[in-house]
Amino acid sequence: MYEHYLPGLLKRKYSLFRALLLVAGCCCALQTMAQPNTEVFVVSLETTIDGIRFTNLRNISNNPGYDNQPSFFNDNLVLFSSTRNGQTDIAAYALNKDSLNWKSKTPEGSEYSPLKIPGEKKVSAIRLDIDGTQLLYSYDMDSGSSTTLLNDLKVGYHAWYNRELIVSSVLTEDRMDLVVSNLKDHTNYTFQKNVGRSLHKIPNSELMSYISKEKSAWELKSLDPISGATGKITAMISGVQDVCWMINGTVLAGWDNKIMKFTPGVDTEWKLAFEFPANQISNITRLITNSISNQLAFVAEIPDSK
Repeated sequence: MYEHYLPGLLKRKYSLFRALLLVAGCCCALQTMAQPNTEVFVVSLETTIDGIRFTNLRNISNNPGYDNQPSFFNDNLVLFSSTRNGQTDIAAYALNKDSLNWKSKTPEGSEYSPLKIPGEKKVSAIRLDIDGTQLLYSYDMDSGSSTTLLNDLKVGYHAWYNRELIVSSVLTEDRMDLVVSNLKDHTNYTFQKNVGRSLHKIPNSELMSYISKEKSAWELKSLDPISGATGKITAMISGVQDVCWMINGTVLAGWDNKIMKFTPGVDTEWKLAFEFPANQISNITRLITNSISNQLAFVAEIPDSK
């Protein structure tokens, strides 16, 4: 299970396998022979007076190998990174049509962590080329053509604050640092050292959330990307490094086959929201809801496939 917590090591194994190069310390969770056979699932959500109702579980990747890092392009279209023909490309799954299309085909590299660019019909994604170059690119959803967004940062994970500001976990030595990049004036500001991969806009606020790893006990914290002010939201469950936000302000996190929840200002500790059958779902990691929080996409393993 330690592969979930050592993405740098996995990246190095990947680079040796794909390019016979050691990309020291790269921090994207990339496809490797040692990595679990992960799948992307979607489950419907309904907020009730008693909590959250989870129904209609679907495996939308259903693909041998690496499928990871889901996000919603809109409330119906799920983007994720998926393996095909020995590389990882951007896949787009339409929930209403039960259909999958590919949005990138880059012979010289693979794409990871696709996200919709605010206000555009484009997707940002981290590309790892076979020569070891790792940069953040923009991809046109129709043509698949790409342009570099950040030329001088080795971005591991990223999130959009608005069309001009990107919040990233950037590889620095043997850790990742929290960096805010301004595309308009081409500046990069580091606000904290040693952070995790889970970056999100907090609903109904002007804040982002991130996981701080400065202390032995990891913390979920907030960031004002304009001022740089940070604040603690809550302590994380031990070993858990992925969260997402519902529109009502509740935070969700995966913990083995369980979905946990925490509502700031209401809860004092994480509570169980839902538990999947142990023979159906295990090791839930990356997760995200759509804008109206009636669909949850997440990454997990299928125990029977081991």
